[in-house]
Amino acid sequence: MVNTKVNLSGLCLDNPVIPASGTFGYGYEFAELYDINILGSFSFKGTTREPRFGNPTPRIADCTSGLINSVGLQNPGVEKVISEELPKLRKVFHKPVIANVSGFSIDDYAYSCEKLDKEEQVGILEVNVSCPNVHHGGMSFGTVPEAAAEVTRAVKAVTTKPVFIKLTPNVTDIVSIAKACEEAGADGISLINTMLGMRIDLKTGKPVVANKKGGFSGPAVFPVAVRMVYEVYEAVNIPIIGVGGISSAENVIEMMMAGATAVEVGAANLVNPYACRDIVENLPAVMEKYNIKDLNDIIGGAH
Repeated sequence: MVNTKVNLSGLCLDNPVIPASGTFGYGYEFAELYDINILGSFSFKGTTREPRFGNPTPRIADCTSGLINSVGLQNPGVEKVISEELPKLRKVFHKPVIANVSGFSIDDYAYSCEKLDKEEQVGILEVNVSCPNVHHGGMSFGTVPEAAAEVTRAVKAVTTKPVFIKLTPNVTDIVSIAKACEEAGADGISLINTMLGMRIDLKTGKPVVANKKGGFSGPAVFPVAVRMVYEVYEAVNIPIIGVGGISSAENVIEMMMAGATAVEVGAANLVNPYACRDIVENLPAVMEKYNIKDLNDIIGGAH
């Protein structure tokens, strides 16, 4: 028998497989396909203070070994997520979930996190600092250590549950940003968010996505994510959720060897709705293949 259980800031997961925010909705669509309680947890759709319709269409562009999306944080707003989405989610998923929160100001983040922190089903708050800071010319909070730390401090001041800061890879030095978040009180780091990408339609000569640029994800970004997790693991003493291009049980093990305690699976869910189920089911056999008895023994094993 192998042990797939991991501990994420006090949250005991049956396995390290977590569908990433924005690729799994609020879970109930996937619950019609399989029992989603086999998952370690899942990160539900990015939530903002106010409702958001999102970006104009088209929002998706196909790429070799990946895709570009520019959905624009479409969601009903934190009040409706709490009053309508979480009760529906509770019927199909009986474990603690990860609440992914976005914002356009420090107050936005603090407001939404304080509300979600009070919800019994929320086990971890995942704070997405890849959003444009409206008070500083649209630059992402996550591109400057001081701004990422400021968000972290504001959220920690109004919450009691573990706070993971989700970092953007669109920076020169992700390590300094991760360290700033740790020093500001973050309980963990999620990395990476999508990379910035673009496609152009040869017939029209125009960008495929209405927003011109979007988040590039999928298997093509996996080596970048592994490298960034590896670098951040050497610099911080808090757990890491590894994200980016994971599509197999082998990828999970590689990401954990780089330093991740758990992983999030994103674009793979959009290609194959059974992707996370398949990874969970295949994980024990892949562990046995590589003579791994306990996943906790391999976290950071490549260092």
